Amino acid sequence: MASTLATGTAPPQNPALRRTITSNTVDTDCSVPSTAMGSPIDSPRASASSTSLSSMSSIENEKPNGKLVDTYGNEFEVPDYTIKNIRDAIPKHCYERSAATGLYYVFRDIASLATTFYLFHTYLNPENVPYTPARVVLWGLYTVMQGLFGTGAWVLAHECGHQAFSTSKILNDTVGWILHSALLVPYFSWKISHGKHHKATGHMERDMVFVPKTREERASRLGKMVHELSELGEETPIVTFLCLIGQQLFGWPNYLLTNVTGHNYHERQSEGRGKGKQNGWFNGVNHFNPSSPLYEAKDAKLILLSDLGLAITITVLVILGNNFGWKNMLVWYFLPYLWVNHWLVAITFLQHTDPSLPHYKPESWNYVRGAAATIDREFGFIGRQLLHGIIETHVLHHYVSTIPFYNADEASEAIKKVMGRHYRSDTKDGSFGFIKAMYRSARWCQWVEPSEGARGEGKGVLFFRNSNGLGTKPMKMSPLRKEAMIVGADE
Repeated sequence: MASTLATGTAPPQNPALRRTITSNTVDTDCSVPSTAMGSPIDSPRASASSTSLSSMSSIENEKPNGKLVDTYGNEFEVPDYTIKNIRDAIPKHCYERSAATGLYYVFRDIASLATTFYLFHTYLNPENVPYTPARVVLWGLYTVMQGLFGTGAWVLAHECGHQAFSTSKILNDTVGWILHSALLVPYFSWKISHGKHHKATGHMERDMVFVPKTREERASRLGKMVHELSELGEETPIVTFLCLIGQQLFGWPNYLLTNVTGHNYHERQSEGRGKGKQNGWFNGVNHFNPSSPLYEAKDAKLILLSDLGLAITITVLVILGNNFGWKNMLVWYFLPYLWVNHWLVAITFLQHTDPSLPHYKPESWNYVRGAAATIDREFGFIGRQLLHGIIETHVLHHYVSTIPFYNADEASEAIKKVMGRHYRSDTKDGSFGFIKAMYRSARWCQWVEPSEGARGEGKGVLFFRNSNGLGTKPMKMSPLRKEAMIVGADE
């Protein structure tokens, strides 16, 4: 990858990207990831001796979407299976949910948080560790550990929101409300908007999180014309890094308060509450207002219940801060809280942002295609044990979100045989590779646009492009296309 970043050319395929071949494509072991190119490996190709103009035309006509190319330069085909194929492939016992198992993991995560606090608070003091810099480093380690344990609890509340925690909706929502409220998350508000994300994953006008900028939006933001994006120079690495820092520090609260990265088509809200409202500060599009266009009138009580949970937590934090000191609360709670936010944003960003992933305009989107527009990654022991596999089994989660995390590995293996080359996984370098992918995706994935060779419905299949000279080059556009030109930067 280092050489790829240096040259700026489109490599034939990211070596970390796995595409699993199915029994319907070639006669081989389905469990072995393919190292084949992104082209349709199961399509017959005419030999040089038998190729004619008519046969070449026939082959071309077999691709009604034209030639779709992702950012790595791999040829892409839209998924051709059904949700029934996916569900039927999963063993029945994978759908089974256990309240006892779910509660065990809740108690385990709470015990980890409590034990860590007790040990550090009891033994990490000037008497035992007189050297101040050493205490600072160790308390820093405390915030990291608590951030990971807190993220694990966040994931369990996420399970509750999807009703994957147990068969009892009351138990699920009670546990989820308590855990998320303790982490300053409006449980029901998030649950509703997150459910809409699952129903419209990869949809450019309905998805609720990390909807990428179009070429027009990117140009507007930079104060450029659309055709000029392909002519821009490289963004300096320090700018990319600073943008990532801002995303990781403020991305989650900004999402809750302004719906940043969510769709901005609120005028279409069925009850008319989105008229004149757009994402941004003080525009009424947030996760706390019952009148927000993110919700319907029937959701009002649940939004208020979410706000009540936050009010209780904030009251407790104020009491603790006044009694034990706000400097202590900064270390005990607020810095770990920022780590939880960091992991949450990093995980979600990398689940839906990768040079291999498509996004869809409304005319080209369907549920199966959208759910496949996600990617699994690997974070080792931390990901599989502390974060409950949310990183490693996300593709499955978008197809069947009620499968509990402890059955997700087996179910994931089952659906790979159906998805075949449409399954995406980047597991190279494990945990370190996950961290590196944040910077890589930020550099490679700046906006989305159709492939240059797309036609028909394929023009609604969009892929990431960038002005950094990395991967597939953006389309060359004529400056005469005035309807696509945007002058002046957005606020």
